[in-house]
Amino acid sequence: MIVLGLSSSALYAGGFQLNQHGAKASGMSGAFTAVANDPSAVYWNPAGLSFIKGTHFMISSHLVTPSSSFRGISPAVDEYKVVKRTFYPSNFFASHSIDDNWAVGVGFTVPFGLGTKWDEDWVGRYLAVETELQIFTLTPTVSYKITDALSIGAGFVFSFANVKIIQKTPQTPFAGDAKINLDGKDRSAFGYSFGLMFKATDDLTLGASFQSNIDYDFSGSASSEGAQQLIDAKRLPVGDVIAKLKTPFNLAVGAAYNLNKDWLISADFQYVGWSSYDSLKVDFVDPAYNDIASPRLYRNSFIIRFGTDYKLSDDFSIRGGLYYDRKPVEDDMVAPSLPETDRIGMTIGAEYSLMKNLSVRGSFLYIRGNELKVENSKQFIHGNTPFNGVYNINATVLSIGLLYSL
Repeated sequence: MIVLGLSSSALYAGGFQLNQHGAKASGMSGAFTAVANDPSAVYWNPAGLSFIKGTHFMISSHLVTPSSSFRGISPAVDEYKVVKRTFYPSNFFASHSIDDNWAVGVGFTVPFGLGTKWDEDWVGRYLAVETELQIFTLTPTVSYKITDALSIGAGFVFSFANVKIIQKTPQTPFAGDAKINLDGKDRSAFGYSFGLMFKATDDLTLGASFQSNIDYDFSGSASSEGAQQLIDAKRLPVGDVIAKLKTPFNLAVGAAYNLNKDWLISADFQYVGWSSYDSLKVDFVDPAYNDIASPRLYRNSFIIRFGTDYKLSDDFSIRGGLYYDRKPVEDDMVAPSLPETDRIGMTIGAEYSLMKNLSVRGSFLYIRGNELKVENSKQFIHGNTPFNGVYNINATVLSIGLLYSL
C-alpha cells in the first residue's frame, strides 16, 4: 500500500506563526509586551488594558508576501522557487475601561495563516506541492489594576482552523505521478492567555504574557488523482481522515522605557514552545489505509525583539524595530513545505492623527532568512535519496490600520 507521506513541517513551522497583530506593534517589531497601550493589548498583554482609559476600536490588515527557493538536489544546483502569493491576515480589537481598575477587551486575530505552493512538477513534489494553514481566534479578555502600578489580565481563546496539503507520489509500476489532496477543519478549539504589567517607575514599565497551547482535532478527507487501478486497489489513499495537532505556547517578557516625553524604547524576549510539535499524525477512518506518524522533532525556540516609537508632533509619530527569530528545527529535518532558517526582521512605521479620535497607522517589515545548506537531510524522495540542497527565504509585510476612540 502506498503510504501518504504528509510529513509537513508547515503545519506548525515558525514561518506560519504570524506576529502581525496591529500596525503599531508591527512597526515596533512586536516589542510590545511592556507597551500594550492600544486595544491590541488583548493579544500582546491583556494586563495593559487597565491602563487604557475610554473605549477604543482598532482594525488592521497585513499584506504578507513570502518567498522561498531551493537549489539542489545536491550535487545539482538547479534552482526552484515557490509560487508568488500574497496573504491578507486581518485583525480587530476593542477595549473599554469600566472604572479606574477594571477593563475589558475582545480581539479577533489570525495567529497562523500562511502557505507555500511549489510547481507541481518540481524536484521536491513528493515532499510538498501546496501546504496552507489558517487558524482564527476570538479572545474576550478582562483586566484588573491591583494597585496604581500593577495590573493583571486574562483571556479565553476560542479558535477554529483549516488545513490543506497537496503533494505527489510516484505511481509505481505505472508511469507518471499521482496527486494527493488532504483538507481538514477544526471548528472548536480552546485556550487561554494571561499577563502582568508593572509600572516600576514613571518611565520604566515591565510586562509578561503567556499564551497557551491549543489542541486541534482536525477532521476532513483525502482524495487522490492518479491511475484508477491504484485507487480501486486502495493503494492510493482516499476517504475520511482525522488528526490531532497542538500549537506551541508563547511566553514573552518585556521592558519599555521613556527616554523622554516623546521617545519610547522597548525590548522583548519571546520563548516559543515548539517541542509540542514532535510528530505529525494522520489517521484514516478506513482501516484499509495505513495511519501516518511522521517524526518532526521540533525544539523550543525564541525571538528577541527591539522597538522604538518617537513622537514628532502631537499628530505624527514614527517607529521602527529589529528582531531575531531562531529556527525551531535541526537542519536535517527541514522540509520544503516551509523551509526553516534563522531570520532577521527589520521594521519601520508611522502614525498620523486624522482627527482627535481617529488615527491611521502603517508599517513595513522586511524578513531575511539566513541561507541554509542541508547536507544530511532526513527528508527522502525516491525511497532513499536525501533531499539535500540550499534554501533561501525572505518576506515582506505591509501593515495598515485604523484606531477610533470614543
